[in-house]
Amino acid sequence: MSKTQIESICSSLLQELEIIWDEVGETETEREKILIEIEDECRAVYCRKIEKVKEERNRLRQDIVDSKSRVIAICSVMEEPSSLGRQHQSDQSGRRSLKEELVKILQKLEDMEKRKSERKDQFIQVIEDIKCIRDEINEESVDTCSSDFSIDESDLSLRKLEELHSELYTLQEEKGNRMKHIQDHLRTLESLCSVLGLKYGETVTKIHPSLVESEGSRSISNTTLDKLASSVNQWHETKIQRMQELQDLVTTMLEFWNLMDTPAEEQQKFINVSCNIAATVSEITKPNSLSTDLLEEVKDELSRLEELKWSKMKELVLKKRSELEEICRRTHIVLEEQDISVENVIKAIESGDVNPENILEQIEYQAGKVKEEALSRKEILEKAEKWLNACEEENWLEEYNQDENRYNAGKGSHLILKRAEKARALVNKLPAMVEALVSKITIWESEKEAEFLFDGNRLLWMLEEYTELREEKEQERRRKRDLKKLQGQVTSEQDKGTPTRPQSAKNGLKVSTNKRFASSPHTDSPRSAKSFTSQSRYG
Repeated sequence: MSKTQIESICSSLLQELEIIWDEVGETETEREKILIEIEDECRAVYCRKIEKVKEERNRLRQDIVDSKSRVIAICSVMEEPSSLGRQHQSDQSGRRSLKEELVKILQKLEDMEKRKSERKDQFIQVIEDIKCIRDEINEESVDTCSSDFSIDESDLSLRKLEELHSELYTLQEEKGNRMKHIQDHLRTLESLCSVLGLKYGETVTKIHPSLVESEGSRSISNTTLDKLASSVNQWHETKIQRMQELQDLVTTMLEFWNLMDTPAEEQQKFINVSCNIAATVSEITKPNSLSTDLLEEVKDELSRLEELKWSKMKELVLKKRSELEEICRRTHIVLEEQDISVENVIKAIESGDVNPENILEQIEYQAGKVKEEALSRKEILEKAEKWLNACEEENWLEEYNQDENRYNAGKGSHLILKRAEKARALVNKLPAMVEALVSKITIWESEKEAEFLFDGNRLLWMLEEYTELREEKEQERRRKRDLKKLQGQVTSEQDKGTPTRPQSAKNGLKVSTNKRFASSPHTDSPRSAKSFTSQSRYG
């Protein structure tokens, strides 16, 4: 209703009142009095309405102020600009009413509260994740992780949220590293349990029950990590100890096998064990390869071999002694302790006066020395054998040359002729062979500072004897040729004198050698087995 309409209504009402007063005959005084009352009542109504409108205006203004304050507070908490200053200037320039301004501010407030709620949810989620990971590390119950906890709403800024995200990322990395360490420890522990013959499940359960589960959350606390690392170290040390114990046992077992020439069939049962004798800790990975049951089996086998060893010891001594003598025979070496009687050694073993192991050690030591010496003598021995073979051919050739019927045709005569040709070629090489052999022997004796003996005789003297004998025989042949020539010149009718048949090179060699060593023959002086064993192993 407009102001004009109100004035029109009031005017019509006053006219109607004037008409009524005229009919009634109201005096002017009464009329003035009534009009004053009407005016007062209208003024009072207007005043009440004005006061009510003022109150509404004040309320709107207060609501605007409160809403602005809340918007500013939320923006402050979230560290965002409020933009209310620019909005207020726009409202004044556009002369917007208080209600319109309040509506705008309430829309802004609603939007900010919604954003605040979303930001708060983000904070709650991050803080909850942080708390859960911390609880796992500190070994607190994971069930306590929930969103029912208060957060500091005085700072919901993106900066603070980023800090929390950074803290969460750090904790997630630490959790990932812990899980990786636990997984590595579990793999190592599983391998150790397999090698040592332990039950993996029981071993892990003693550390923490959650470690057995392939799915679900495993404990990653400091206590669990420490226990797991300690268990791995403990069983690793056990593995090293058992490996060393097994290798010692296997070494002894191999010595028994070699000592008693154990057949390969009997060794086959422990072939997988013996292959670990030189293995490192990391190389032993087969299941039960260091279990207590396996160690007991090896110990039982050693006990059996120990009992068997004493029953075969006499046989072993004889066998090893025979092997040593065979080596000496092949290498033409005479043992310094050859005077020890095998029979006396056996009697001493049977009587218990000596330890058969000491006898075997001495025999094996002597065999080792002989083999070592044989290596340095190998080249000279090969040349000496060739020289002796050439000497035999030389002896055969001399006998062949003295045979008056050597040219008679007969069965196999062409083979004999071929052998004679080869023998002559070989005999022609004898001086060079002797010279080379003497040179080799001289160098060897100079390096070793010892005489090179061949079956107890010095080979250099044998070669000298052979050279002297060869020269004597050559001189004898020349003398006989000259004598024949002289006799032929004196008379052609005189029968030719038959020359004395020279000794063969080999027989002459033996005779001359025997002459040289006749003054100091190599005799055996038997000693008791006890005196033999009392010698040093290296004596």
